[in-house]
Amino acid sequence: MDIERIRKDFPILEKVIYMDNAATSLTPVSVIEEISEYYSEYRANVHRGIHTLSKIASERYEEAHEKISRLINSSPEEIILTSNTTQGINLIALSLDLRRGDKVVTTSLEHHSNLLPWMRLRRKGVKVEIVNPDRKGRLNIGDFEDVIDENTKLIAVTHISNVLGSISPVNEIGRIARENNILYLVDAAQSVPHIPVDVKEIKCDFLAFSGHKMLGPTGIGAIYIRKEIADELEPKILGGGTIDQVTLSNYTLTKSPERWEAGTPNIAGAIGFGKAVEYLQNIGFERIRRHERELTRSIVSGLREIENVEPYGPGEEYQIGIVSFNVKDLNPHEVASVLDKESGIMVRSGHHCAMPLMNLLGCPGGTVRASLYIYNTLEEVDRFISEIKRIAG
Repeated sequence: MDIERIRKDFPILEKVIYMDNAATSLTPVSVIEEISEYYSEYRANVHRGIHTLSKIASERYEEAHEKISRLINSSPEEIILTSNTTQGINLIALSLDLRRGDKVVTTSLEHHSNLLPWMRLRRKGVKVEIVNPDRKGRLNIGDFEDVIDENTKLIAVTHISNVLGSISPVNEIGRIARENNILYLVDAAQSVPHIPVDVKEIKCDFLAFSGHKMLGPTGIGAIYIRKEIADELEPKILGGGTIDQVTLSNYTLTKSPERWEAGTPNIAGAIGFGKAVEYLQNIGFERIRRHERELTRSIVSGLREIENVEPYGPGEEYQIGIVSFNVKDLNPHEVASVLDKESGIMVRSGHHCAMPLMNLLGCPGGTVRASLYIYNTLEEVDRFISEIKRIAG
């Protein structure tokens, strides 16, 4: 990877050291230009007209589905464009016909977006079973085998923890789900931007992720829905673009993905998302993974050597570039504020939308989180470690 060339695509890096990529990534100039081109050259609605501008917009919008589908080894009709991972997971939770006595299995590693939609189903009498990881964020396959039964209808897990960077055994969980005829949803918000993801290998029925965490614009995401399911379920949101026929007594829905994408979509966002995918694929996800692994090793080993600093997680060999830690006797927000104001280093602090996990870790006040991406360098990591030494000293 030519890091210096990549960094030129992100002018904001001339001003700051950006280590908050698990929250949202930066956007390269080429993606911004692609979005601007839509608004200045062919601004029109999609699938709503036969005029030239609508045709161009529709073609570009459909191309985005194709680019995203190739990224995760699915078909374009299996890609539903959403606002973000949160909306995608909620859309599935609302559309599944889960009833009293059914069971959903999830974990305490989850971002609230893959926990609250299932917890809400308890009001309908759905049982939600929670699998706990160990203190390093590692899940045990046997724990899933122990809790599933004939009433289990869905397993929902994060691929990579947004707090610890720990990688869940999603392939093995997928095998268990498929063998027991259980639906399987994977929150891939932190994995698709960083590592190769193949829905066929995972054997998932649903996989959700966001554009803004992988160099794309905000307000756009995708959920993969396996075709056999996508055309069977009825989405909870209906309207323009989702129907085949409507009378005053009935309606029939069109095929996927249109049946899931009600109303005017985020067209510019979708086009920008597709361009971001293209940008990452041109670099290559194996190169991205190797680069981030080197950065992760450096930052984890550096934090371990600092007195009064406690890093959390499984260790650099078993996580991607998300590292949470605390400095003894300091609130996480204090640490993040000092890094920002005195060093221009941007990190996240707090609960990271994962309060149950924070309690499991014994960190009710949260943690400091540094999260890395393609444009981060070893020099930036060294600067970060040096500043943490100063703060902890």
